[in-house]
Amino acid sequence: MSIRIIDIKCTGCGLCVPPCPYGAVEIIDKKAVFKDNCNLCGACIPACKFDAIVIEAERSKMENIDEYKGVWVTGEVREGKIAAVTYELLGEGRKLADKVGEELVAILMGKDIKGKAEQCIHHGADKVIVVEHELLDNFQDDTYAVIVADLVNKYKPSMTLTGATFRGRSYIPRVAVMLGTGLTADCTALDIGDHEEGKQLLFQTRPAFGGNIMATIICPYYRPQMCTVRPKVMKPLAPDESRQGEVIVEDMDVAAIKIRVKLLEIIKELGSTVNLEDADIIVSGGRGLGGPEHFSVIRELAETIGAAVGSSRAAVDAGWIPYSHQVGQTGKTVCPKLYIACGISGAIQHRAGMGTSDTIIAINKDPEAPIFDFATYGVVGDLFQVVPELTRVFKKALGKK
Repeated sequence: MSIRIIDIKCTGCGLCVPPCPYGAVEIIDKKAVFKDNCNLCGACIPACKFDAIVIEAERSKMENIDEYKGVWVTGEVREGKIAAVTYELLGEGRKLADKVGEELVAILMGKDIKGKAEQCIHHGADKVIVVEHELLDNFQDDTYAVIVADLVNKYKPSMTLTGATFRGRSYIPRVAVMLGTGLTADCTALDIGDHEEGKQLLFQTRPAFGGNIMATIICPYYRPQMCTVRPKVMKPLAPDESRQGEVIVEDMDVAAIKIRVKLLEIIKELGSTVNLEDADIIVSGGRGLGGPEHFSVIRELAETIGAAVGSSRAAVDAGWIPYSHQVGQTGKTVCPKLYIACGISGAIQHRAGMGTSDTIIAINKDPEAPIFDFATYGVVGDLFQVVPELTRVFKKALGKK
């Protein structure tokens, strides 16, 4: 820490002298000057009417920062398949890597997944680092964090991109702590920009204060520059099966990693047949349903048109439907072709999770509901009349009983 006077603002008025308990401030040639016995207590700062006194933190830097090169995407494998968010990040990572003239590398962790590495290359990766082990068949945040931290220390990438999914949000913050670097969560936009010291940095943009502002964050003095990215906000590249790349299999002693949690059993939620993040059509219910029993109206419409069932936070908090169905800032981010919101007011937190849907149909009896401000089509009416009628019409059109 250091304290200094901004010369062009200081008038030598002397207001900063009396507050100092150590007599460490004096006026010389009409300018305030700090003596050696100043201990940076800051008592003089509020006394200055001209904002001429500032205390600055000294910026520490990694000594080997220039050794870090390359853009990494930490892939996600679920039930033996590469998750869609991995391809989305590879598409964005390809753009970033091309801008800085560096390699794009994908990381895959799991059981018997080496054969899937080519899919990452087809979607833009130059290299794929694979870590295979039977203990990686099921996700464990402690294990994943140690593996990624070890790989970063070995290969030294400049940037890492991870999906802001349940998995990514769970283990990547641990990696950032292990590496002693920064992490920007829930990004919605990424770009390469110039820094004041002439370096190109990862500009990481994310909503802040409930989505009221967009904050762009940089990490100029530590590596890697780490971020999680919301699913469905980046577009994957069209696969190119002619692309060639390198597959590196890392032999790591996964069994030796100390974990604090033991996985006893995985219970799949009954009735959840469509993943919200991958669904083309979503029918969501909110507080307007009035109770958990009325979600049957939503489920019937969803089943008729082959949609996934979503929910607002209010319905989840009320215990009407499990959290896995929640759409919004604190739930899942979705981008379906069609989003039908039933009895959802459209708070900014919910909009953050579904506002990029191609078509939004809002059904609400309150004509002043905020959701009508951004919905593609709005129906002002009682959802208990409108939704069953929609279901009836769709069943007739689709030949369903």
